[in-house]
Amino acid sequence: MKRLALLFISALLFAGSAAAAVTPPQQLVQSTSNQVLERLKAESEAIKAKPNMLYGMVDEIVLPHFDFERIAKWVLGKYRRKASKQQQADFTKEFRMLLVRTYATALNEYTDQAIDYLPLREGEASGDVVVRTEIQQPGAFPIPINYNLYLKGDAWKVYDVSIDGVSLVANYRTTFSREIRQKGLDALIKRLTKKNDEVR
Repeated sequence: MKRLALLFISALLFAGSAAAAVTPPQQLVQSTSNQVLERLKAESEAIKAKPNMLYGMVDEIVLPHFDFERIAKWVLGKYRRKASKQQQADFTKEFRMLLVRTYATALNEYTDQAIDYLPLREGEASGDVVVRTEIQQPGAFPIPINYNLYLKGDAWKVYDVSIDGVSLVANYRTTFSREIRQKGLDALIKRLTKKNDEVR
């Protein structure tokens, strides 16, 4: 669970405000992490007094850089084909809020780990890249975290994140598939909605 939290923390540090021109993915990752950390430092006292501020921060800064339609489609996998348009929309909405809650919780536990950015491999010209980073752990091996991005229009969008080789999409797909098989998609959406309503 701690490693999953680190995944969400680093994903949060990745995000930044959209630029007028297309910002190269590697540059986007590096430049915006400092922006987010500076904001956290500047608002640390206010966040301590009102932790729910983190939900708004995540929703405003992080999530616009994720393609939730694509992520939700892959997470549902084969069950999406049988889902109605309304079920698909409801699931995407609640899954998005689930990540808001998870990111905010992880951010509240952030302890200023250093982030190393590894050289970008070929792929940018094709419109699909993997940006590789490592989260330094005192007295332990660094944790590799990779971001899969593709060029959507004039902006790079995240469609998956992996930590130690474990995909965010694959992780949720496995968990949700089991629940859908046992209880159905509507039951999953209802459970997510109930949890999300606690912080809306």
